[in-house]
Amino acid sequence: MDPIRTFQTKTVVLPIENVDTDQIIPARFLKVTSKVGIGAHLFADWRYDAEGKEKPDFILNKPGAKGAAVLVAGDNFGCGSSREHAPWALYDYGFRAIVSTSIADIFKSNSLKNGLLPIVVDKATHAKLLAAPGMDVTVSLDKQTLALSDGTAIKFDIDPFARYCLMNGQDELDFLLAQKEEIARFEATPR
Repeated sequence: MDPIRTFQTKTVVLPIENVDTDQIIPARFLKVTSKVGIGAHLFADWRYDAEGKEKPDFILNKPGAKGAAVLVAGDNFGCGSSREHAPWALYDYGFRAIVSTSIADIFKSNSLKNGLLPIVVDKATHAKLLAAPGMDVTVSLDKQTLALSDGTAIKFDIDPFARYCLMNGQDELDFLLAQKEEIARFEATPR
């Protein structure tokens, strides 16, 4: 996964509340074990019609959504089951952060482990973002801030270990493998 430090992007707004992981990535796409290409199925039931053609009115199918790395979602995003494929699909599509007033705990944990930054903001900030689709924002994991184009900067919380891993482009296994020499030294030390 790519390291996250500071990036500027426009937003895509999906103001639907209680979006569960089955809506993010429908169950029929969970047979894959590779993260590559799963973004094509992100919000599949909302993005495509019965013949597999893009629905022009869905936000991700509009030209303004292309290249956006921040999804501004409705309250309680990622609820439902614990499928790790949901953050995989969002990441593979190109999102690097999800912003909402609340994000389901299991989804949040899975996101942090897979390179996707969940950012919880207050209702006033959320309302500003919802009202301005395509707003330019700057996400700084270094400073733990989300800066809006109007100059507003909001601090967000993140677990220090998850922050370290995201800033270094590592998942938990990568982190452990990077400690290989220290682990070998410890194991070799007589007790």
